[in-house]
Amino acid sequence: MNKDLSTVLQEVDALKAELSTLRPLPSDALKKIEDAFEIEYTYESNRIEGNALTLQETALVVNEGIIIPGKSMWEHLGAINHAQAVDFIKDIAWQKAEINERTIKDIHAIVLHGISRENAGRYRTVPVMIIGSTYMPPQPCLLEKQMKDFILRFQQMERDDIHPAIIAAYLHDELVRIHPFIDGNGRVCRLLMNLYLLQHGYTIVALKGDNENKVQYYKALEKSHTEHESDAFCMLVAEAEKEALQRYIQIVK
Repeated sequence: MNKDLSTVLQEVDALKAELSTLRPLPSDALKKIEDAFEIEYTYESNRIEGNALTLQETALVVNEGIIIPGKSMWEHLGAINHAQAVDFIKDIAWQKAEINERTIKDIHAIVLHGISRENAGRYRTVPVMIIGSTYMPPQPCLLEKQMKDFILRFQQMERDDIHPAIIAAYLHDELVRIHPFIDGNGRVCRLLMNLYLLQHGYTIVALKGDNENKVQYYKALEKSHTEHESDAFCMLVAEAEKEALQRYIQIVK
């Protein structure tokens, strides 16, 4: 771990400790803050995937069931499904349930509900390519072993007491490298990352979907997958968690 990353993780821990001193918050205030963060997260995560709903439109679709003229059914379902998946990972985090392959498939089933019935919650059976990337995901016949190894490595990282933000980054980075699904991999990886962060008392991270941030995000993943250098992606996640904690604390205060 490089020095800069270690420094950011220390700052993250200090902010988390500061947030804990402000808890418990009044339930109505807490709900309003979390609702706003979760809508923003749904908007940004879908934006990365090309969903053209604005932040306000996302809120209207999710909270009020309003149909937005000129926007596709895929975009509407993307918002609704993602919001339901956020509720699901919050429940899992609250229960402190084990993260395993079933958890990942369940998240995927929610993300693709009504969009791809034959693929929702199922690993792909065909090869895939990632547009704009030189990295080639593993063939379908290798998925079963790689997913088992992925979970075993995650469990070993927990035993080794690796920082939760680094483990969260690993869960995202390695799952998107394996690319186990025909569609929805990015959203599932970000949800899995946030599930782990929530389980350990951190705030949800909304990686930004604007062009500049999206390029930085994809470059960090590409570097990890083609050069086996994950520090850039770990730093991206750690910085995003730091910013989320700072913002949360500022709002609470």
